[in-house]
Amino acid sequence: MCGIFGAVNANIDRDLADKCLDTLIHRGPDDRGIWQEEGISLGHRRLSILDLSEKGRQPMFYGNNRYVLVFNGEIYNFLEIRAELETLGYSFESDSDSEVILASYIEWGEECLKKFNGMWAFSIWDRTKKQLFLSRDRFGVKPLYYTRLKGRDKAYGFASEMKALFPLMEELKPNMDIVCDRERIVYYESTEECVIEGIFRFPPGSYGYIDKEGLRIKPFYNTLDNLMTDKVPSSYEGQVELFRELFLDACKLRMRADVTIGTALSGGLDSSATMCSMAYLSKNDRELRMSSDWQHAYVAAFPGTTMDESPYAKKVTDYLGIASSFVEIDPLKAIDRLDDMIYLFEDIYLTSPIPMMLLYGELKKDGTTVTIDGHGADELFGGYTFDFIHALDDARGRDERDMILTAYIDSFPKDNSNMALRDNTKGAVYRRYLKRKLKGFLKKKQMAYKEVRGKDHPSYKSFDSLNKILYASSHENILPTLLRNYDRYSMANSVEIRMPFLDHRIVSFAFSIGFRSKLHGGYSKSVIRDALAPFMPEDIAYRKTKIGFNTPIVEWMQGPLKEYFSDTVNNQDFSQCKLIDPPKVRGLVMKVINDKGASFADGEIAFSSLYPYLWEKNVLKR
Repeated sequence: MCGIFGAVNANIDRDLADKCLDTLIHRGPDDRGIWQEEGISLGHRRLSILDLSEKGRQPMFYGNNRYVLVFNGEIYNFLEIRAELETLGYSFESDSDSEVILASYIEWGEECLKKFNGMWAFSIWDRTKKQLFLSRDRFGVKPLYYTRLKGRDKAYGFASEMKALFPLMEELKPNMDIVCDRERIVYYESTEECVIEGIFRFPPGSYGYIDKEGLRIKPFYNTLDNLMTDKVPSSYEGQVELFRELFLDACKLRMRADVTIGTALSGGLDSSATMCSMAYLSKNDRELRMSSDWQHAYVAAFPGTTMDESPYAKKVTDYLGIASSFVEIDPLKAIDRLDDMIYLFEDIYLTSPIPMMLLYGELKKDGTTVTIDGHGADELFGGYTFDFIHALDDARGRDERDMILTAYIDSFPKDNSNMALRDNTKGAVYRRYLKRKLKGFLKKKQMAYKEVRGKDHPSYKSFDSLNKILYASSHENILPTLLRNYDRYSMANSVEIRMPFLDHRIVSFAFSIGFRSKLHGGYSKSVIRDALAPFMPEDIAYRKTKIGFNTPIVEWMQGPLKEYFSDTVNNQDFSQCKLIDPPKVRGLVMKVINDKGASFADGEIAFSSLYPYLWEKNVLKR
């Protein structure tokens, strides 16, 4: 896991290359390397995880030094691919996955990408052809950006983060269509557009070539072309067994590391299932490259707030017989670092990065370099009430309708005074759902999925209503944004996150089963619960209420950070910011500060409205 940088069809001096590369030092504090020759510069910041020796250094050469690689990510099945390549006559000097990528590309060309189970953004320079090969993993877990270099024909710069490209650009201009549109913040991550004009996002599931003809990008993977429809059992019980097999193997592959690994544990289903699966594997299915040092659970604690889930997390670690490391999220300990956090995050989002940055920072201080976390399950298997309520569109008969409504109603905490359900009987919820549909209140959400890329694909057309929404959630709006955010939260602290739910086999499985399997028995994500309950505390496996890892922004704005927010919206720089409407934003912030009845939504709107100013100050003008 690292940071990469390059410039193609351009000769940039070494000092400029150093300046670009070292903006990524947080992604790779263990080593650095730059290689240059006519028309090409490649740079690498290394976070050592597999083969910690000098043999794992990059830029890495292979094939009589014809091919040069810089790589960010992990190929989890590199041992299996390496064994196949050895039968074809290839030899290896290192124990790294990086060298396997090089040999795979030499043997299979761009087809090698289909063999990889992992997350990646990498480039390979062919010194003979004077051609660069670029690729990004199937779902965009690892970031990759590029820009055209002005004044140089067909010249490009590329990097793991936008900030590494800033020194190559003549000026930095905000993309106002994104920066000033709060609603676009949640879905532009799946497009090529970025918050800086002139910087573009390399698309996931794609590869490209850069040579004297310029840049050509082609897709190599589409979930809709890779469903497991013919392999998934028709019975629910068979689907549970298959999911268990796939998930355990996905975790096993992701436990391959030469460093300490752990889990950011919330006490919810997804992270708990992940850690409990690791515990099962460590006792029952060990292999040589699986780290034995995995018993590290890090729990974000928000004492006295509605966001605190630490008691649930402790149930999991008590069940496994390992210690819990509770990280108390105290905003006063981080507010003087918020400017740096926003710079490292470099993008614009709805919420404060403080809790997540603090959690992964403490994890790194404790000596843990890799976490295996539960991201992706909600978007793939129906964890959000606002998504799975739409399964009602396809319900046949009262039993199926009751199954969906039970899952929906039980997901809300019973003691929440701000609960969305005024009358939580099934009949009342169903009537409100129909009424909202008839009045067009849901039209906006439905329209967001109407133009989904792939909507004309036969596989997409065959999906039920829930899977159509989940496909958009996982490929176009919620999950792509979440992947970007957690890449920044973790890598800002030199920590790698691995996500077994994002194994491409599990994604294919998820869209090969329908809503009846995802909401079976009146539980959200039921196939996950029933598959992994044997390894978990039962009350965690079947716990229905969901809080999620977020910022208790209202409590903070009214409490420990009241002075910070009040001072911010009343200073001169804020009043002159052109990216926001200062009087309006000031009013939103001060209303939350002074209104004891302010809701979480009020706090999120206030903070997200303020964020463009904080971004301008700490990214654009830094």
